[in-house]
Amino acid sequence: MTAVSKRKLYTVIGASSLGTLIEWYDFYIFGSLATILSEKFFPPGNPTAAFLATLATFAAGFIVRPFGALVFGRLGDLIGRKYTFLLTLVLMGGSTFAIGIIPSYENFAWAPGIILILRLLQGLALGGEYGGAATYVAEHSPPHRRGYYTSWIQTTATLGLFLSLIVIITCQQLLSKEDYYSWGWRLPFLLSIVLLAISIVIRMKMQESPLFAKLKSEGNTSVNPLKESFGHRANLKMVLLALFGATMGQGVVWYTGQFYAQTFLLKTCSLEPTQTNTWIGIALLLATPFFIVFGWLSDKIGRKPIMLAGMLLAILSYRAIFTQFYRYADVSQKQEVVAATVTKTHTEAVKKSKDSLLLTTTFKQYTDGSTSETEVRQLLPADTGKKLPIPVTKRRLC
Repeated sequence: MTAVSKRKLYTVIGASSLGTLIEWYDFYIFGSLATILSEKFFPPGNPTAAFLATLATFAAGFIVRPFGALVFGRLGDLIGRKYTFLLTLVLMGGSTFAIGIIPSYENFAWAPGIILILRLLQGLALGGEYGGAATYVAEHSPPHRRGYYTSWIQTTATLGLFLSLIVIITCQQLLSKEDYYSWGWRLPFLLSIVLLAISIVIRMKMQESPLFAKLKSEGNTSVNPLKESFGHRANLKMVLLALFGATMGQGVVWYTGQFYAQTFLLKTCSLEPTQTNTWIGIALLLATPFFIVFGWLSDKIGRKPIMLAGMLLAILSYRAIFTQFYRYADVSQKQEVVAATVTKTHTEAVKKSKDSLLLTTTFKQYTDGSTSETEVRQLLPADTGKKLPIPVTKRRLC
């Protein structure tokens, strides 16, 4: 490969990766804010049911991803990658921005349904974008380096989640708790429109891959890609093997290790959001370079050994890791220094409501040298006849 062609290839990788990273940011910002979204867009009174409904809505985006890959994959085979990329970008960015401007459930009862529709659109867009970007880079890459060059696309999912956490942490630090809870949580969604504009400008300068351009000029592009993929037994077998033998297992490994870990720390361990997001962000940053390392290694020893090793490692280690998470956060197993315990309480008025909020903060120290700060937020309805909602508990460990 010449220096000029290598420079062009890195330009292709950069443009493809940036656009895909932004789409992953759009996709994951919803999951990263699942806790607060469950309180804003779903009926109050049962926080657990609201949170589960939020996770189900988030999962809906994953369910339709394969259909997005089919729809936009076919479109990419017919009209090319460039214009398909632009369409998925607009669909994803527009849906994310729309989530940021939808009124909360107390003002708009249709909010859960609209949110679900927007998540489905996001899933469709990401399904087309992610596979299309990997294909686009692969079609520019020499056969013996495809693992290395396409591994840069794989980093975008992790970096997209990392970017979403950075934006959330920044908003939490710059705003008061009241302002963030009231309207500041919308800012990460609204930022998407700026990222969308930047990505569109970059994507407009992209050219079709040489392989697709050659097929198109020779009139050899597929007339019916779906029929050719699923209508022949050999091709269908390869599709099913790729889905159930490779991507399904890798999906469980990735989302459990890099995404569910956040939900587990927030909800099961009741840790404070900023601390949790900071820990997850550091872990993502440390792990990201290994996508490139193992992509490079796959060109040397093959893809299969690396995929099997990664899934085996997850099987052997995940349960132990999450058990340790829980034990570390379970302060009931620690020996408390009673004399060092300090409890503070105060009541705040709830904006645009006659209700009030009772905040109880407890500082504790333990014999192992660790400390905890536990905040319990109890909503006190103005109508004393109402049933008290379940209090929200957050804990920060040091």
